[in-house]
Amino acid sequence: MIEAGLFILFTYLFASVPTGPILATLYADVDITSAGSGNTGATNVHRVLGPRFGVATLVGDMLKGCIPVLLAPWVSDASWYPSVIALAAFSGHCWPAYLEFKGGKGVATVAGALMALAPFLALLTSASWMIAFLVGRRSSLAALVAAALLPAFCWWLRPDLMLAALGLSVGLFHRHRANIARLLDGQEPKVKVKR
Repeated sequence: MIEAGLFILFTYLFASVPTGPILATLYADVDITSAGSGNTGATNVHRVLGPRFGVATLVGDMLKGCIPVLLAPWVSDASWYPSVIALAAFSGHCWPAYLEFKGGKGVATVAGALMALAPFLALLTSASWMIAFLVGRRSSLAALVAAALLPAFCWWLRPDLMLAALGLSVGLFHRHRANIARLLDGQEPKVKVKR
């Protein structure tokens, strides 16, 4: 039981490592928290520094969700434990201990956690994100569509993960409050895709 609790703390601290700010500072000498939207996630890094940095941030943030969830069964055999670890990873990314609790929106970390929890569920959710993004060219709108559909997909495929799906979905909507307001006002910028 002590080990399970310590691993939850480890997951939070591990997911708190700010991928985007580290890459931006080390390789571009840019404070990403003061550039663009100020967000530490892949979308803002892409806007400010380009696709290479955006993809690298995306992969790093996904691993923060994927790795702890993959390790969770080695720590505890409780069926609910990987879901708790997924929520801990999401919390660490969104409210990181190392950045005064100001982190990213959590989309990539949720995707990584879902890949480890239920790959087909992750595939469906990612497909819904991609379709919404291709239609609207707004990553925030795509994230909200995927977050809204996640509990429905989970109810269909993995009802045992419904608590995690609801928690992650509510968390994603909470983190996108400002984006929702801009979308309603027609002020949310589109992501420019370089060809």
